[in-house]
Amino acid sequence: MTQTSGRLLARNTLFNLLGQAAPMVAAVVTIPILIHSIGTERFAILTLAWIVIGYFSLFDFGLSRALTQVVADRLGASDARDLPEVVWTALALMSALGVAGAVLLAAVSPWVVRGGLNVPPELRTETIRTLYLLALGLPFVISAGGLRGVLEAYQRFDVVNAIRVPTGVFSYLGPLLVLPFTRSLAAVVAVLVVGRVAGWLAHLYYCVRVVPELGARVALRPHLVTPLLRFGGWITVSNLISPLMTYVDRLVIGALLPVAAVAYYVTPYEIVTKLWVIPGAVAGAVFPALAGSYALNRLRARELFFAGMRATMVALFPVVLILFTLAPEGLRLWLGPEFARESTPVLRWLAAGVLVNSLGQVAGAAVQGAARPDLAAKLHAAELPFYMVSLWFLVREYGVTGAAIAWTLRVGVDAVVLLFISDRLLVPGARVSWWALGALALAAAGLGLGTLPQALGAKVLFLAVVCPAFAVLAWFWVVQPNERARMLARIRRTA
Repeated sequence: MTQTSGRLLARNTLFNLLGQAAPMVAAVVTIPILIHSIGTERFAILTLAWIVIGYFSLFDFGLSRALTQVVADRLGASDARDLPEVVWTALALMSALGVAGAVLLAAVSPWVVRGGLNVPPELRTETIRTLYLLALGLPFVISAGGLRGVLEAYQRFDVVNAIRVPTGVFSYLGPLLVLPFTRSLAAVVAVLVVGRVAGWLAHLYYCVRVVPELGARVALRPHLVTPLLRFGGWITVSNLISPLMTYVDRLVIGALLPVAAVAYYVTPYEIVTKLWVIPGAVAGAVFPALAGSYALNRLRARELFFAGMRATMVALFPVVLILFTLAPEGLRLWLGPEFARESTPVLRWLAAGVLVNSLGQVAGAAVQGAARPDLAAKLHAAELPFYMVSLWFLVREYGVTGAAIAWTLRVGVDAVVLLFISDRLLVPGARVSWWALGALALAAAGLGLGTLPQALGAKVLFLAVVCPAFAVLAWFWVVQPNERARMLARIRRTA
């Protein structure tokens, strides 16, 4: 099985899906228990603390992604002579940045708690200790990303997710271990930090097993720092802008509309963006494989990109169509008629946006795999002012639906530009972007038809016709002839 084979790509995508789904299931089960046990205020502080640590994780400076790209590129070119130096230099740099981030977080923690967050006086000391503990774990969190990047470059997603599942689940189950003894938030976070350190040790152990040269030769090469930071720096630009564009919509809604409108927007947003687990799994598998193919075999890189696009479309469209068609009934059943009335158009626009954006995520992974993260970062920087203006205008004119329209238009432009950039980087004239646009046009027609039936029975009948029709279309138009032959052969063997 080659490092970029279709079977390996499919297997890695499945591993990524399982690795991301397991912690989500654990969260659904344990969060109500945790809230009941430590109280709403402590749980709210815990979630805010994780947001703080999430932003301080930007001290990674995109180096984990950069390390994956460099290692995969070396493996693709069969030039692994200096891999130990590359890996140890990147890990040393990430560790140093993690320590710097930890020191800064510890220094600002008292100010954040006493001045930045509205923490009750009786919980302030406990919250400061919590942030100190999170700061202690920051270097391990950041350098673990680099170790994970090495394993991904070697296509060892089985190992990556064998670590991700228990550590992700432990992030939710671990706090329950201390609840019989204490309700202290610091104790809860201490357990979480121990889990992160254990995950770091597991990543290090398996990295040395997969790449024995790492244990045999530890060396640093200062001249490698600049190219790593150059690649990672552009990713950091995107990582700084993306959260701003993610959260500014609810701030604008809160400024222009009654505060209750924020809930009408955020609730459907949280529903549909859970679908990002699918393109995230696909893009995570495509990126190292494409980075390993890009230098020597552009045609193979293009095939991997195309396979990722097709897999994303096949997996997502039926789910988006069901959400689109049954949005009023689902929201009415879950949250009541008022929510259904206000949030149905929001959910539909956002669902369409998630479908387009998912293809854009795969295209973004292709751009990074081609060692051009600067193009995506420049695109995001250029989009920001236009998005802010359109968001303000559309929210003022159309309310929360306007916010959903603005978001969908932004991710649509982002996806289309990244698709055409990917085409030019991989194989000029390959026209994968035109295939994607054709697929999105057909998807838009299907979603539009989903709004026509009004009665629930008519909607169910519509889905019963369109979903099988899509499966047939996908079999002949999306699945490639060699893939169909392999599937049929496997079915015959098992029959």
